[in-house]
Amino acid sequence: MLTRLKAKSERKVAKQICKVVLDHFEKEYSRELGDAWHTVRDILTSPSCWQYAVLLNRFNYPFELEKDLHLKGYHSLFQGSLPYYPKSMKCYLSRTPHRMPSERHQTGNLKKYYLLNAASLLPVLALELRDGEKVLDLCAGPGGKSIALLQCAYPGYLHCNEYDSLRLRWLRQTLESFIPQPLVNVIKVSELDGREMGDSQPETFDKVLVDAPCSNDRSWLFSSDSQNAACRISQRRNLPLLQIELLRQKLLQLDWEALTRLPYSPDIAPSDLHLFRSLQNSLNGKNFNSLEDCKRHLEQFFAQKDKKFGKMEL
Repeated sequence: MLTRLKAKSERKVAKQICKVVLDHFEKEYSRELGDAWHTVRDILTSPSCWQYAVLLNRFNYPFELEKDLHLKGYHSLFQGSLPYYPKSMKCYLSRTPHRMPSERHQTGNLKKYYLLNAASLLPVLALELRDGEKVLDLCAGPGGKSIALLQCAYPGYLHCNEYDSLRLRWLRQTLESFIPQPLVNVIKVSELDGREMGDSQPETFDKVLVDAPCSNDRSWLFSSDSQNAACRISQRRNLPLLQIELLRQKLLQLDWEALTRLPYSPDIAPSDLHLFRSLQNSLNGKNFNSLEDCKRHLEQFFAQKDKKFGKMEL
């Protein structure tokens, strides 16, 4: 079975890189990452090197596929390495990079597996969801983390919200493809602005998952719409502010008090709001024996920057 799926995947046309996006990344990330950008660039522009985990659907369990995965050298993800990893969640990763094809949506038939970036399961597992809890997946589209949550436990109530209309359609289809009808009764899907939900629904949920909108660099790099990709690039600088607004609202829903600003930062080069990324990069691997050594490094850092630095970084 796995051999047939792999052959089908390899027949797909290779993705084309969007030059507008790549040129932007070359300029921005070479400055921020230094020499490390070359390695990042090689992986980012080579889909054959990307790793996709195979999350099995416990509501239509693929026993035959699971056997094939073991025979092909796939290993169970995170098993035994995390304090919370429910037995009901089965996720496999290949030791050699390649991607299985996604299953097609068929009305009335549940899919057997979901492909996703393995790292995206970490925030789901961090929630430590228990049976009967009320949980909100704030930015739920296209639905991967909602599906993963339901592999972990049976929530008493799951609210899946997605403000973007296109991703909302994906979310609805994903839930229909993976979740049996009886469980759908405990799931609510909405199209609300997450920045306003905290005030309108305070202290509503036991747990909240906020997969806030990000730059989604990998997808836009292979965008077929250069004009749309260029527009997306111009919007990237506003994303950190949107992420903070969403996080603040979710804290209100959990009955936390959201401060207007951090009273301190445990990081010598704070990375929130992508502030001083180049400074943080310059501090990587550095050890200072005294406060004077630290001050001297900072003075040298700023002395080397031109006048444009303030506009770009602050």
